[in-house]
Amino acid sequence: MKIVLDARWIYPEISGIGLYTQELIRGLVGLDQPHSFVLLFDNHVVLNRTAEVTGFDKNPRFSARIVNFGPFAPRGQLALPWLLKHFEADVFHSTNYMIPLLGCGRVKRVVTIHDLIPLLFRDHAPKSKKSRLFPVFKRIMFEVGKRADLIITVSESTRSDVLRELRIPPEFHPRVVSIPEAADGAFRPAENPAPRKRPRILFVGRRDPYKNLPRLIEAFAQVRARGIDAVLRVIGPEDKRYPEAPRRALELGINDHIEWIGYVADRKLAQQYQDSDVFVLASKYEGFGLTVLEAMACGTPVICSNISSLPEVAGDAALLVDPQSTEQIAGAISHVLTDSKLAAELREKGIARAAQFSWKRTAELTLKAYESLSC
Repeated sequence: MKIVLDARWIYPEISGIGLYTQELIRGLVGLDQPHSFVLLFDNHVVLNRTAEVTGFDKNPRFSARIVNFGPFAPRGQLALPWLLKHFEADVFHSTNYMIPLLGCGRVKRVVTIHDLIPLLFRDHAPKSKKSRLFPVFKRIMFEVGKRADLIITVSESTRSDVLRELRIPPEFHPRVVSIPEAADGAFRPAENPAPRKRPRILFVGRRDPYKNLPRLIEAFAQVRARGIDAVLRVIGPEDKRYPEAPRRALELGINDHIEWIGYVADRKLAQQYQDSDVFVLASKYEGFGLTVLEAMACGTPVICSNISSLPEVAGDAALLVDPQSTEQIAGAISHVLTDSKLAAELREKGIARAAQFSWKRTAELTLKAYESLSC
């Protein structure tokens, strides 16, 4: 088969979906398989960086093509079907929800849906384009659900959401498959961990409301009120649309004990996990929660929410909390920071749990899904 994979979802500042796309490419490059791949980019810098990271340019079965329109550009809906015909493609895989909605002839359309947060929680990110253009987004998602030949989800939890919310008829349930993500090999325990004067609590992610960062700030205040002289480190881009977390820190008088780091690239991000005593993800919803696996792979004890996909990903290797309960979050953090035996147990279990996931396995299952379309 000839498979066209849409790499335009990899942005200059790489994050969730871009990382998934990059690591899927790396995994596919490493497989011994008979198919050929064309990778679509819209940015030369990203193309060159992806080639360096994944080595696709060293594999004769892979080639890359620059297009001058992004994944959301209306003209792409007209140009992509023509391009796919020109490439003599058998499969087109978009690693996020947008696919060509017009007819693509014999080309099978594959889409990865990471979550349905905008459909499930209208206030998930009220100032985002998806919220402001919600009727359009909702219509697109239903069209994608009807027109995609194969839907890949990153967890069984998200698969259930897709089947229910997009009203997939029972006879088409087999074309919705769950293939988990994994932590990159750069995420591993520190060889010689440096001693820390103060315990470090780590958060990694955006500041969208569903990430629940203001409640983590409140829980952190309770932890300090219990006499634990900890510092909270927040990794992720500043978002002026959502100032609630920094504002809450100022109101509670704990801003001096919070380090607002901003965006951190992969290799340095691994070091941030390694330098932390506990990682906390108290999200109201996650399609997968890759940061949980990254923290575990680095040997960092994990506390995460007891809802959506997070219990599925964490297994018994994390402390699960109600994301609506500040007291539970604060209690779990205090427990890990004051009980060295518990912290060591979570560290050991987390490393073992993260090892059960690999991008090679993700690539193998994705390739198998492609091949199922030719049956």
